[in-house]
Amino acid sequence: MKNNDYVGAVRPYDLRRPSVKVGYTIMTILCIFAVLLAIMPVVWVILAGFKELKEFNRGVKAADNHYYLQFLPVSFSLDGYLETWNQMKYLRYYMNSFIVVVGSTICAVLFNGLLAYGLSHLKPRGWKVIYALIMGSLMIPATTSIVPLFINITKLGLSGSFVPLFLSAGASAFYVVMFKNFYDAMPKSLLEAAKLDGCGNMNMFFKIVLPLSMPINMVIVIYAVNAAWSDFLLPYLVLGGTKMETVMVRLFTYRTSNRVNNMDIIRAIVFSIIPPILLFIAFQRQITQNVVSSGIKG
Repeated sequence: MKNNDYVGAVRPYDLRRPSVKVGYTIMTILCIFAVLLAIMPVVWVILAGFKELKEFNRGVKAADNHYYLQFLPVSFSLDGYLETWNQMKYLRYYMNSFIVVVGSTICAVLFNGLLAYGLSHLKPRGWKVIYALIMGSLMIPATTSIVPLFINITKLGLSGSFVPLFLSAGASAFYVVMFKNFYDAMPKSLLEAAKLDGCGNMNMFFKIVLPLSMPINMVIVIYAVNAAWSDFLLPYLVLGGTKMETVMVRLFTYRTSNRVNNMDIIRAIVFSIIPPILLFIAFQRQITQNVVSSGIKG
């Protein structure tokens, strides 16, 4: 197959028609507008962090002795960011959040994947009832169970540790459903051949199912990383007041302090949003490559 056979919905010779060209131009403009609309708040917050407090509140003094607000800062000095970083001691909380993200991601892929594998291929007695309960739990808001969950965490003596955060990520009905839908489409002949070769269920999961599930694994990783990093309520209840606070918990306690101003809060927000943006960009590139490669192999 030639390279020019790989075309999209609009082919080059379709653009010769005026109506198609006008529609294509309008779609391009709308896409550009949507991208700018999505990234503008992030850009504004980052640029606002370079401003001084007076510049942020009043603006820049012009020749007519009036103050005007402007989008770009007068100076791009990093002194304000460094001062906020040192004041918040962000490095410790970055490490805490990193531990939570890694542990939650591993548990999200491992435990939810094992449960979905059992429901999809092993199918023990009563698996339909278990799956119905999992589907039903999706209709229950997560905040309604936060009180009994916190009580159980306290009774088990797990308060003040990262373990409850790991286990909560490993018990997600949404992840189980996504895993099961992917495993249902996996060729059963491959698993049956592994059984004939004497491969056990656990070995089959770790050596065959898990490596072949990289596309859905990366999707779960993206969700788990962003959820673990941005989670606030459970980390605040479990880790609040300790040296193990995450970035989001520290941001809340920092915001309520009387010693900070608007610029300190904005710079702290920038520090909290940069890591998930970088992680999402990195994972998005990898998941795209995995989906393309799996489609070619299929």
